[in-house]
Amino acid sequence: MYLKLIACNVLLREICREVAGSPHTFDLYFTEKGDHEKSDRLRSIIEREIQAAELSGKPYDAILLGYGLCGNATVGLGSAKFPLVLPRAHDCCTLFLGSKRKFQELFASNPSRPFATPGYLERGSETFQSTSTRRFLGLDKSYQEYVALYGEENAQYIMETLYSKPMEDNTLVYIAMPGTDTLGWEDRCRKEAESVGKRFIRVDGDSRLIHKLIFGEWDKEEFLVVPQGYKIEPVYDWEQVVTSNVQL
Repeated sequence: MYLKLIACNVLLREICREVAGSPHTFDLYFTEKGDHEKSDRLRSIIEREIQAAELSGKPYDAILLGYGLCGNATVGLGSAKFPLVLPRAHDCCTLFLGSKRKFQELFASNPSRPFATPGYLERGSETFQSTSTRRFLGLDKSYQEYVALYGEENAQYIMETLYSKPMEDNTLVYIAMPGTDTLGWEDRCRKEAESVGKRFIRVDGDSRLIHKLIFGEWDKEEFLVVPQGYKIEPVYDWEQVVTSNVQL
């Protein structure tokens, strides 16, 4: 297959390792880590690259997206010419861990728990990344937004529950990825965590989802294949995560 891949550069090492061994042919485009700061900005960049692929005249079999929902940055994306393929993931943390189940085990109880990976640490000055699970659960709204949704008394309770109590733990999850654990990032991350008073936990990462994306192993349980002419829509659950029932 001839494939276009658009992905975040925090996944560059893992993606390039898999591309090197893949039987398929790739054109690669990586967005910057900082593009995630605003979902509208990231969406517009990805959309621009999809449009560039459509106008290129190249006979792609599909466009692969190396993202999850990523704060809704991929919501609404589609192509009139090519299928889109993306993992059923809330954000890149699932891709580093290798499964939705592992992501849920580590982050469901604490949506704001920060994590780090070698690819994340080497891109830019910000050391830790928080998952977008809080946003995915609808827990990222302002006080006035909660008032409009649930009334003043309930809004006050929600804000007190979310922000006035300390988190149950002060943990940083370091995801050690195969092939990059000799680069010294784990020690640097451990020292940084200790310097800001965080408890450091190392977990083994797994590139299996990245491998399956690159090698064309797109089973329905772990990947969404968006037909041409349809767009990505959020589901906001732990299993399906995304769907594509709406036309562009």
